[in-house]
Amino acid sequence: MKTEEQYFREGKSIQQYMDEMGNLKEESFHVYQELQLLDDGFADELAKQSLHFLIITEDWCGDAMMINPVIRRLAEAADIEVRVTLRDADTELIDRHLTNGGRAIPIVLILNDEGTLIGKWGPRAPEVQRIVDDLRATLPAKDDPSFPKKQKEMISSLQKRYKEEHALWLYVYQSFKKTLLSVLN
Repeated sequence: MKTEEQYFREGKSIQQYMDEMGNLKEESFHVYQELQLLDDGFADELAKQSLHFLIITEDWCGDAMMINPVIRRLAEAADIEVRVTLRDADTELIDRHLTNGGRAIPIVLILNDEGTLIGKWGPRAPEVQRIVDDLRATLPAKDDPSFPKKQKEMISSLQKRYKEEHALWLYVYQSFKKTLLSVLN
């Protein structure tokens, strides 16, 4: 069984991953280019730590389209290496990091300089999860003939919000920052 550190060493850099995305690439780069990190000194403090991040992701995932660029921006500001592994290429890793029994992504694994897993974050900031839950509550029952169409409309609407609403990006930043502070203290 491979360790998280082995997956990290075998993974692509976040830059290479984003450059090679086949789905949601334009939307992901939009978030990356538009995002302005808070001038709260956190990146400078984070740069003093010996960490690296491994993101379990896929390019078809709307959440990942928004979240990965936020993690990338923070990591670049703090000079932290980020690598990516694909959830569907090898499910052994994601199966160690399930969310409510499911293979939800993205999951950001926080590793120390020895390669030991010291924390994880994902798949969503709590505020974003509430938005998703509220939207899901408006969907008809799964056996309703209109469910597939309504679900597709909901996902499309949500992806548009992920691309355009800066507040959602900041929820991700603040939530990830909170997780990092909890594992570093």
